[in-house]
Amino acid sequence: MISIYAVRDPPAAPRGIDHARDRRARAPRHCNAMLVLATLIAAMPLRAAEPPYPSRPIRLLVGFSPGGASDVVARILGRKLTDTWGQPVVIDNRAGAAGIVATEMTAKASPDGHTLLFISSSFAIQPSVTPKLPYDPVRDFAPITLAVSSPYLLVVHPALEAKSVRELIDLAKARPGSINCATAGPGSALQLAAELFNSMARVKIVMVPYKGAVFVTDLLAGNVQMAFSGMPQALPHVRSSRLRLLAVTTPTRAAILPDTPTLAEAGVPGYDVTIWYGMIAPAATPKAVVGKLNAGIVAALQAPDVRKMLAELGLDPAGSTPAEFAAAIRRDIEKWMQVAKRGAG
Repeated sequence: MISIYAVRDPPAAPRGIDHARDRRARAPRHCNAMLVLATLIAAMPLRAAEPPYPSRPIRLLVGFSPGGASDVVARILGRKLTDTWGQPVVIDNRAGAAGIVATEMTAKASPDGHTLLFISSSFAIQPSVTPKLPYDPVRDFAPITLAVSSPYLLVVHPALEAKSVRELIDLAKARPGSINCATAGPGSALQLAAELFNSMARVKIVMVPYKGAVFVTDLLAGNVQMAFSGMPQALPHVRSSRLRLLAVTTPTRAAILPDTPTLAEAGVPGYDVTIWYGMIAPAATPKAVVGKLNAGIVAALQAPDVRKMLAELGLDPAGSTPAEFAAAIRRDIEKWMQVAKRGAG
């Protein structure tokens, strides 16, 4: 059965109401609201997904030649970080001007975390001995972490008559200018350690600058008689008796060398030079990248295999926050500025 429904006309609008005019009145308000919403959406920044870090090999600059303490520690950490991140950490030795060459390269590098610099105490010393650096040591870099600290070793060639610091001082005073001391070049922490010894012991030992740690070869051959040296390059030769160890430069004895006196104990009261190593990046490196680098390096320093390797070299793992390392660098810069002023006076 088919039902047929009558189609009724829509109810008439109440008298006095014009629906068409009402719709026209509402339309502008509706359009305005949509325009405002579209404008707000367009103004919102489009947040793209951050790329993974590291996304390619990391270049780790070292301002000294292969074989030196900076190079050795950088390679230990580089291998560990390569394993952790799955990207190669490539050591790039750019020796020259006591680390200034590599430091300037880092300051000018892209701040994306893929170019880093492994530094030593020389970084904080340079402002006191080089008035016009091609970079600002505070403004142009983002500190990542302190890595390790260590004393220098005061070593002499076995042919030198001195068997103690006191005998070395007496010999230097008896024959002024006859003893040569190898250094890693003007402005290096090694040269500063030697110059401080000259000043505090009141002797005249002649500085022989080398390009980085290559001086060890001449020291072993007897072409120079003494040196202040980092543990990694000197300690193996001390253990093999090819070099004679007289003292360490820190105010307390090194745990790995408990029978070796400090310079302060052995005849130069107040002598204190502590070497440190750390890592920095170009300024403007994103904080998230600096944070990841810091976490990775600090974790690497706590790894048992890394701690064992560092301990065998007489190096103490440190680790710090970026802010702590930045503050330490500023303190050291000020310290060596004051030392330089006293020396000039």
